[in-house]
Amino acid sequence: MSDGKLKFDEIGYWSEIKLDIIREYATAYSTILTKQTGFSHVYIDGFSGPGVHVSKATGEFIQGSPLNALAIQPPFTEHFLIDLDGDKIDHLRGRVGDRRDVHLLQGDCNQELLTTVFPQVQYEQYRRGLCLLDPYGLHLNWEVIETAGGMRTLDMFLNFPTHDINRNALWRDPDGASPEGMERMTKFWGDDSWREIAYQPSPQLGLFGEDKEKVENEVVARAFCDRLREVAGFKHVHEPMPMRNTRGAVVYYLMFASQKSVPIKIVNDIFKKYADRTG
Repeated sequence: MSDGKLKFDEIGYWSEIKLDIIREYATAYSTILTKQTGFSHVYIDGFSGPGVHVSKATGEFIQGSPLNALAIQPPFTEHFLIDLDGDKIDHLRGRVGDRRDVHLLQGDCNQELLTTVFPQVQYEQYRRGLCLLDPYGLHLNWEVIETAGGMRTLDMFLNFPTHDINRNALWRDPDGASPEGMERMTKFWGDDSWREIAYQPSPQLGLFGEDKEKVENEVVARAFCDRLREVAGFKHVHEPMPMRNTRGAVVYYLMFASQKSVPIKIVNDIFKKYADRTG
């Protein structure tokens, strides 16, 4: 569905589930932080879009993550909403109105987060934040993730885009992937160690076990969770939750990372609530 020159994303059942998960956690997060004397807390969306989607099931407009966040009670202190597409930001501005607690930023979130947003969520200033990184594909740089972990102030939801990764980088035959796709994967992963993880020796393919085959997507996703913990510096990382299409195939994994154990318990309860849903 479109509105003039702006085309709205059509989302399926599991994407709607993702919106519910993030909204439920954001409500719990804001409730807890509001009670902390002297603290302020912000909501950050690196790929905000126009604020609305179209449900594949009903054909109706549904609110996206930024508008859901703006409706959270008790409210966040501030909201930072970023998108590269100026038309989407303009549409979101029309939906948001003149709220002084909302900052709309048009630009590449890989730059805007590091130069404009993250510097405003400093540990020493008793600022805390919930950051949603939900890229359309491999459009996120590891530097952003690692910076978020090192700040000690952020809880983070991350879309690990399995479908785009497989399409651009992790082919069954690694020699078939394009150099551009592999470069994007390296920027997302932070280095080229993904190659050793994604392709393991297969004795069945070669007489001396020299040939390699691609591992299951879940193995790669879990290895990325290890990087969130061991390299980015998040002390607590939840097991990745598979998000599926109507055929049951995993399109991406929803990941969550925090510096505290309590958020992990909250997310665990929310994930369990939705894990057995079928679309």
